[in-house]
Amino acid sequence: MKKSKVRTFRSRLQEDLKDPEFRVHYEEERQALKLAMKIAKLREKRGLSQLQLAKLMGTSQQAISRIESGEYEGFTLKTLEKIAEATGTRVKIEFIAA
Repeated sequence: MKKSKVRTFRSRLQEDLKDPEFRVHYEEERQALKLAMKIAKLREKRGLSQLQLAKLMGTSQQAISRIESGEYEGFTLKTLEKIAEATGTRVKIEFIAA
């Protein structure tokens, strides 16, 4: 009986990342998720619930949930500025070498 090799998530991901098109989409999703996590941590650090943040921004709790889940694709500078204003912070955008 032949032993089958167990594939881990990491090994599969490394294989998939060799495909340039996959790599581009993966990096886009990765960046969106990193931003979503930063927003959730900021909200929690300020002691705000999703509903409280939503009210401060003039939006719904469901919108905040989508933003924090990484499913929100409409990140604009205006959205980020609303989050910053509601949390008493400022937006800082940086360009870094690839």
